[in-house]
Amino acid sequence: MNDDYLWDRSGPPDPEIERLERTLAPLRYRHRAALVQPAHSTGMRWWGVAAAAAAIAAAALLAVRTPPPGLTAWQVEGTQAPLRAGQTVRTADGSSVTLRSDDLGEIELGPDSELRASSDRRVTLDRGQLHARIWAPPREFVLDTPSARAVDLGCEYTIRVDPNGDGLLEVSMGWVAFHFDDRESFIPAGAACVTYQRRGPGIPFYKDAPETLRQPLAAFERGDSAALNAVLAAARPADAITVWHLLTRVPVADRGRVFDRFRELVALPKEVRREDVVRRDAHAIDQCWDALNLENTEWWRGWERRWGPS
Repeated sequence: MNDDYLWDRSGPPDPEIERLERTLAPLRYRHRAALVQPAHSTGMRWWGVAAAAAAIAAAALLAVRTPPPGLTAWQVEGTQAPLRAGQTVRTADGSSVTLRSDDLGEIELGPDSELRASSDRRVTLDRGQLHARIWAPPREFVLDTPSARAVDLGCEYTIRVDPNGDGLLEVSMGWVAFHFDDRESFIPAGAACVTYQRRGPGIPFYKDAPETLRQPLAAFERGDSAALNAVLAAARPADAITVWHLLTRVPVADRGRVFDRFRELVALPKEVRREDVVRRDAHAIDQCWDALNLENTEWWRGWERRWGPS
């Protein structure tokens, strides 16, 4: 027997060794992966193809079963396509666009503005300027802004929202109710109201109010409590609506003198007691409102029931 054959099979084979190799051949070592890889690889490939096909089928089924966002009643003037819920309308500098709904009204979106159509009765002004003429019944149309919700009470108004989310609303016809959390302001025709991000609507004031009222009121809104005296001193009988809003915005220590000034501006029923207003008794506050001879409190509470926080 040649030892070279046993070492590296380089020498001549030995017949006896060859016979022994043939006998032991079934027992020789083969790597496990070599035995199972072909079958496993084929199975994995088929499994991967099946999984991908299933995913595609599921996606297609979802696309078929998920309806697109619903259409709203608003459409861009000059087009036939109504806006879909969630659709955004943007204007560039120097351009504007008009949205119209035969049932609700007309909206003019000013330059560099952004509006989202939420539903038939609700849109959101994220920034820019909007002028609304609403002929739907009161409480049917709502405009959301980053700092307050404006509920139309049969009106025409303009609202501006700056990049910080603060805004200014001016009413030219009817009324608008401004609402944020538990803070609310009622703005009549000829009046305006600021609104602040994270604080909501401020104190309404008539646009023809004297500067001696408007300037200290703006300072009061910015946190200067000392400006309250100047606001009260400058208030005319027509400004009683401004003073009424102050009744629920000033600290309890100031509420008595705000009520005293309010009582000088309007004719209050005898049963309205100072101490009840100071402790913000709801019925007493409502009686003060009714003394303004505007819409009564029952009419106002109707909009709250319909458009409370959501």
